[in-house]
Amino acid sequence: MLYVDDIQHCHTEFLQKFISLCDAQRRIEGVYRGRTRTYDLRGRKVAVVMAGNPYTESGEMFQIPDMLANRADVYNLGEIIGDTREAFELSYLENALTSNATLNRVASRGANDIHAMIKAAESDTRDGIEVEANYTADELSECLSVIRKLLRVRDVVLRVNREYIRSAAQSDDYRTEPPFKLQGSYRNMNRIAEKVVPVMNDEELDTLILSSYENDAQTLTSDTESNLLKFKELFGKLNADETRRWEEIQKAYRRNVRLRGVGGDDSAGMLIAELGSLGDALESIGGAVADGVARSSHRDASSDRIEREVGSLRVIVDEMRARWTAPAPPADPNVAPAPLAADRDVEMQRILVQHKVPKSILDVVRSQFELMRGWLEPLLAAADRQSSETDRLRATVESCVGAYERLVRELDEANRTTRASPKAKKQDKPSDR
Repeated sequence: MLYVDDIQHCHTEFLQKFISLCDAQRRIEGVYRGRTRTYDLRGRKVAVVMAGNPYTESGEMFQIPDMLANRADVYNLGEIIGDTREAFELSYLENALTSNATLNRVASRGANDIHAMIKAAESDTRDGIEVEANYTADELSECLSVIRKLLRVRDVVLRVNREYIRSAAQSDDYRTEPPFKLQGSYRNMNRIAEKVVPVMNDEELDTLILSSYENDAQTLTSDTESNLLKFKELFGKLNADETRRWEEIQKAYRRNVRLRGVGGDDSAGMLIAELGSLGDALESIGGAVADGVARSSHRDASSDRIEREVGSLRVIVDEMRARWTAPAPPADPNVAPAPLAADRDVEMQRILVQHKVPKSILDVVRSQFELMRGWLEPLLAAADRQSSETDRLRATVESCVGAYERLVRELDEANRTTRASPKAKKQDKPSDR
C-alpha cells in the first residue's frame, strides 16, 4: 500500500506518475541509487491511497487529474453517514484525547473507559458509568467536564466541515454567497482541544473556538472577512452590524455573478441584468407570500389581493424588460432625442397606470427605479462621451479618405495630360517606355 497525504499540495505531473500503478500495467518509473529504472509490479496487488482537500492552502480549487480519477474509488470522509456516522463523529473525540492534558491520562488506560465517559457526558449523568481503571471523584469530574466541552467543539467543527464540503461541491455560476474555505478537520479539533480545561465556562469556550477560526481565516487574505462572517453565522455569533455587513457581501456577490462576462461599456447588458435582479426579487416576494398563505389556516381577501398585486408586478417587469431590451427604431435626424431618464420615467408611469398598481406598490417600484437611476446615469454619460469621441474620429477618417481620393484623381488627371501633350508623344520611344 502506497499512501500519499495532502495531495492538494502536490503537482499534477507528480500525481500522474501513479496512473500506471492503478491499471493493468503495474509499472512505475523511479530512481534508485542515482540510476533511473522501471519497476514492474505485474502479478502483485498494489493499493494506492491518496488523501486531500478540495482547496489548496491559498484557497484555490484543487482537482485530481482525470486519468487518475477515472481509475480510483473516491470516498468523501466528511460525508460518511448512515451506519458509520456515529463512528465518524466519535473519531473527532478519539483523535483529540492525546492533545488534551486532562484526557491524556485516560487515553493511556484503554478505549473502554473513554467510551464510557463519552456516553456519560452525552447523557449528562453518572448513573451506570463503568470504568476499568481506578479514578478519584475529582478526576472523573474533570474528565466529564472536559468531554462535555469537547462535544460542543466537535459539533461546531462538524458543522464547519459539512459547510466546507457543500461549498466545494458548488459551481461558481450557481453560488449565492462567497465560497466557504475554512475547514473542520482533526487538526482544527486538536488545536482547540489542547486549550480546553475543566474550569472553563461557556463564554470562555466560545471565545476559544472563535479565536481559533479567526487565526485560520487570516491565511485566506482577501477572503478573510466573508469566511469569518459565514463562520459566525454557522456558530450563531453574528451581531447586528455583522449581519448587515454579511447581507451586503452576499448582495454584492450575487450582483457580480450576474454581471460576470458583461463589459464595463456594455450598458445594455448591465440594464438587462438589473431588470433580471428586479424580477428575481419579485419572485422571492411572491414565494414568501405563497408560503405565508399556505401556512395560514384560511385564505382571506388580503392574501388574495397581495397575490394579485405580485402577479401584476411580474407582468410589469416582463413588459419593461421587453420595452428596454428591444432594438431601438432609427432616429429622426430632424428631431432631438429625448433624455433616457425622462423617457424611462414616462414609460414606467404609463405602464404602472395601465395596470392599476396600488400606491404602496407604486412607491416600492419607484424607489427601485431611483436606485437604478443612481448607477445608470454615470454609465450612460460615459457612453455618450464615448459616442461623441467616436463621431469625431469618424469625421476625421472620412476627411482623410476624401483628401486621399482627391489626390488620386489629381495624379491621374496630371498623368493623362502629360501623355496627351505633343512633346511627350515625340519623346515617347520604345526604349524610354
